[in-house]
Amino acid sequence: MKTNPGAKKRFTLTGTGKIKRKHAYKSHILTKKSKKRKRNLTYFGEVHKADEENIKRLLTMK
Repeated sequence: MKTNPGAKKRFTLTGTGKIKRKHAYKSHILTKKSKKRKRNLTYFGEVHKADEENIKRLLTMK
């Protein structure tokens, strides 16, 4: 199975095998969002346990 190009762009692996993702809502209409909210959207988050298996399949890791 080939690696899904959309997943390849959006997810990265950590050294411990967890999957990192970016936060949504940081691309446009930023004027009404507070500085704190925009700053917190900058950092990476982790993919939820329930979604990990599907994403690993898209990244051809399983």
